[in-house]
Amino acid sequence: MKALIFAAGRGERMRPLTDTTPKPLLRVGGKPLIAWHLERLAAAGIHDIVINIAHLAEQFPATLSDGSRYGVHIEYSHEGTVPLETGGGMLNALHLLGEAPFVAVNADTFTDFNFADLPPAPRGVAELVLVDNPAQNLQGDFGVDARGVLLPLADSAGCDFALTFTGIGVYRPEILADWQAAIGDTPGAHAKPPRFSLTPLLRSAIARGDVTWQHHRGCWSDAGTPERLAALEQRLDARHSPRIDTDSHG
Repeated sequence: MKALIFAAGRGERMRPLTDTTPKPLLRVGGKPLIAWHLERLAAAGIHDIVINIAHLAEQFPATLSDGSRYGVHIEYSHEGTVPLETGGGMLNALHLLGEAPFVAVNADTFTDFNFADLPPAPRGVAELVLVDNPAQNLQGDFGVDARGVLLPLADSAGCDFALTFTGIGVYRPEILADWQAAIGDTPGAHAKPPRFSLTPLLRSAIARGDVTWQHHRGCWSDAGTPERLAALEQRLDARHSPRIDTDSHG
């Protein structure tokens, strides 16, 4: 299995730190954020990694090289100066990912999730990893009904509770088969290459019952602001370990 790490974004909320350093290369716990994912993917037996890059793209190969120091082999999917967002980035990287199911993960998060817990192939087009809603996303991303069926919106009719998407999932390439229909007539749909979010594709697939999910109850942090990154650093320093209090998310 291969993995795609989304690392192309500008990181606006993390400015001014991201004016000179890509968000995934900001250091926490003594290493770049993205390095934690590389090591966890390698530990799960996933060694072929594709990283999509745009903002300050030259810093990624300069910092990570071919990935051998982390026990992986890295290929880079260059997107130019304008990031293609998650859907466009995945579409642009498909020629490197191949035809088999693959893992995808947001580079700018921190987690103790065991990637070996992902199925080698989802039953539908995707299986997503969700967590309890952190303070910055109390409304959640996707709903769940009383039967445990995933719903496309946190306030969907019949929603029993809502959870937050970690940015971790395993996908079949077929998730992108009808991307134009899913995103509609948006400006990014006409860009060359196309630029669009994966979210509408996921919501469309969820609505037709084609996405499964699992609930991660360990740590997960969206280190999306300088304050949250600093708080994560303090928690890691306090524990001298990548594992965090499992009752705390975000």
